[in-house]
Amino acid sequence: MTETIIKAYTVEEQAIAAKQAAKTLSMLKTDEKNEALRIVADVLESDYESILAANEKDLQKGRESGFEQAFMDRLALNRERIFDFAEGLRTVAELADPVGDILSSWTLENGLKVEEVRVPLGVIGMIYEARPNVTVDAAGLALKSGNAIVLKGGSSAISSNKEIVRIMHKALEGTKIPKESIQFIADTNREATRQLFTMKKHIDVLIPRGGGSLIQTVVENATVPVLETGVGNCHLYVDKEADVEKALNIIINAKTDRPAVCNAAETLIVHNEWLTRYKEELAKSLEEHNITVHGDQAAADALANVLPANENDWANEYLSLDIAVKTVSCMEEAIEHIDRYGTKHSEAIITENQETAKKFMQLTDAAALYHNASTRFTDGGALGFGAEIGISTQKLHARGPMGLPSLTTIKYMMSGNGQVR
Repeated sequence: MTETIIKAYTVEEQAIAAKQAAKTLSMLKTDEKNEALRIVADVLESDYESILAANEKDLQKGRESGFEQAFMDRLALNRERIFDFAEGLRTVAELADPVGDILSSWTLENGLKVEEVRVPLGVIGMIYEARPNVTVDAAGLALKSGNAIVLKGGSSAISSNKEIVRIMHKALEGTKIPKESIQFIADTNREATRQLFTMKKHIDVLIPRGGGSLIQTVVENATVPVLETGVGNCHLYVDKEADVEKALNIIINAKTDRPAVCNAAETLIVHNEWLTRYKEELAKSLEEHNITVHGDQAAADALANVLPANENDWANEYLSLDIAVKTVSCMEEAIEHIDRYGTKHSEAIITENQETAKKFMQLTDAAALYHNASTRFTDGGALGFGAEIGISTQKLHARGPMGLPSLTTIKYMMSGNGQVR
């Protein structure tokens, strides 16, 4: 592996360089951006062994530090994962470029023409934790939407991220996109992260992606506008009119497909009538998939080996093969529970009653809602965005998986012929 060398610029110098690069980016044609993304994808694949060698350094430190299995899963790379995020760049290259789209236009009585046009945000500050794939996903989406990006990954993935950025810089040298468009802060000191919080002059928006404490720290301390992503305490509500086969398949998929990600189900809310009818089928399915149940008294009475659930269980993002089980007597009670403990990420109802499903989806406050489907689809790639820079759980500007349009803002452009007011 080629040794990574990143010159020790200050955080402010990197932000200034990104700001300058953003000017060049904003003028590039779609074809020029797409060609650059494809080249970066090719080089990431050809250099995958050096990425794996760097990743092994991070994994070894993780093992020595006793990191939990869920954390190690997010940190780990293999050939397939590297080729997946490289392919994600190619998918982004195929997507429509939102920059320059005219959203609306009209002409005033005096002949002044008004156009509402999509434009890049400018410079994005990205603060994230263990997942090295975020480095590639975030950079790809930023570049395609005409934005420069300043990346601040967690110290646990420092070797992986340095090597990935080195390879992306190498790939960009032969393209129209300046390599300065991707800045990586290699300083693992928390002060370097905090510097990003107040750089309104150079950074246009901050996007934190990681655990609840990271997101809360950014939201509470930043003076730069924040696009808030959220943790995923996702719920499945099994209504009294749920089909048993659909319900069991969705429960197992949402919990076990990849337990360590934010769109995995953490709480199962079950109508007590359904639980009474299908408790044996549910118990067998949970046991077969080694799912540990933390439940209320009714769940403990119906299922085997249930641990008593407490207040922490209802709010917990387990990121493991644990699930909290809450029993209710009506849909409204389920919604009340979600309102109290949910993180406004992804919520699902399983029912054959269309009116019940419609009411649930209208009354439940979340970025993504599902009827008879797994919460695992709350993902930019799964929903056709190519990749995502994060999943927004707020309500301003962007919500849900944030793809290319979410990384733009608007300008009103007026064209006249000497009009004055």
